[in-house]
Amino acid sequence: MKPVLSACFKIVIFSIAAISFSTSLSGQKISYSEPERDDNRRTDFDIIGKIGGNILIFKNNRSDKDISVYDNDMNLIERVDLDYIDDRWINVDFVSYPDHCWMIYQYQRKSIVYCMAVKLDGRAKRITDPIELDTTRIGWAANNKIYTTIFSEDKGKIMVFKINSRNQKNFLFTTLLFDNQLQLEYHHRMSIPMEERNDYFTDFLLDNDGDLVFGKFIRKGGSDYISDLRLITKPATVEQFITYDLNTGDKVLDEIKIKVDNANKRYLFNSLFYKQRRGNIEGLYAIVWDKSSTGVLKEKILVFNDEMRRQAKGPDANLKLAFNDYFIKNIITKKDGGYLLVSEAMYTTSRGGVFNRWDYLSWNNPWVSPIDYYYYSPFYSPWNSFRSRWGSQATRYHAENILILSFDKDGALEWSNVIPKSQFDDESDVLISHQLMNTGGELHFLFNLYERRTLLLNDQSIGKEGKIVRHPTLKNLDRGVEFMPRFGKQVSGRSIIVPCQFRNYLTFAKIDF
Repeated sequence: MKPVLSACFKIVIFSIAAISFSTSLSGQKISYSEPERDDNRRTDFDIIGKIGGNILIFKNNRSDKDISVYDNDMNLIERVDLDYIDDRWINVDFVSYPDHCWMIYQYQRKSIVYCMAVKLDGRAKRITDPIELDTTRIGWAANNKIYTTIFSEDKGKIMVFKINSRNQKNFLFTTLLFDNQLQLEYHHRMSIPMEERNDYFTDFLLDNDGDLVFGKFIRKGGSDYISDLRLITKPATVEQFITYDLNTGDKVLDEIKIKVDNANKRYLFNSLFYKQRRGNIEGLYAIVWDKSSTGVLKEKILVFNDEMRRQAKGPDANLKLAFNDYFIKNIITKKDGGYLLVSEAMYTTSRGGVFNRWDYLSWNNPWVSPIDYYYYSPFYSPWNSFRSRWGSQATRYHAENILILSFDKDGALEWSNVIPKSQFDDESDVLISHQLMNTGGELHFLFNLYERRTLLLNDQSIGKEGKIVRHPTLKNLDRGVEFMPRFGKQVSGRSIIVPCQFRNYLTFAKIDF
């Protein structure tokens, strides 16, 4: 499929050259792809990464599944039709490496769901024939993925797993652990008792040793808050779940975020907390679990003081309510055992009122017991999905200040800072929020802001000492091109791919720092 280059877009391309020249003076270069005829705002996509020097992007338009291959300047080399994926496909995941990627996909044929894999090169050509990883017999037409793919930070281990929840009191797990060549190492089946009606799981993570890590907790008050947090691990070589009580007791916790610190063999648990049910956010609760000693290394409670509340929400805000709209978005580990925590204020308003954090926790939680199907797997929040909320004009989506907290290896707060912003959109949420770009010495935050009725892509970075630097803004082409930074993906140490809108077309920009 050849690109569609309209006269209007030629004008935009001319403007891009000037912008690329001006931004290159500040150490940044932007390259743009041309719009392709089949790609519109409703195109489902996945930025695979930089492979063999090319940029690969998966695209799904109804029944057509393709991978667009771009060169380093985002010129389209070719568009590869994935005609070997069955029409009844359900989901696709990618694990990318410098010279190849694994495409792991699932589809249904009659009553069987197949989990398959194929190895692709930097031109999206098959290096291997499709490989069958697993199958599942079901009695209905699957509209949700059966298998979940996770991989370790170093991509040395890949796990595919499924959960059978037919017995609501005893969930059956099937895990398949592979090496980076997708050679099967261990195939295990285990069960987890679900003692309480309100038992839930956190996200599932895989560490560099191939150990599966996740949390299990109870939601009390329906879905208002979390208590009784437990760590569950499955060592790579052991066909058994090991449960550790983290002794959180009756603490009133918010959503749990887990991060694997591979360099220091630790698991980090972080959650905002309340003093009482449906109260105001009081601070941050953190647990550092030491893998070597299989015990809690640190337990910390950070109470947000008035200075932090003014910093987070502004001097004129109600300080008691300052953190009620914040959600933890990222945890970045440091080599010395410390870490950075990034959270953002996000909420919606509509004619019916404000959509608050308890509504989010209830609506977005992926572990509500299924009714119409027995197999299911984690899928988190429409806020993380490109397919969310196009054209919902009755609702206004807000994304505001970004809070960054830095902790040392002992869990003590080193510094905190806030990147102030105010974003909203009445049509959808795809142009708001932010994306991180980690260049090693700095974290760059990319987000859109209106300035004099023009939407500009902002770049603000924060260094190791917590100092925020506002870089020259990058115009996102007021002639029609709009960035969607929160769906971007870092593809190298200094490059990030960001999807864009040009009229009704979907395009992509590569920003080099």
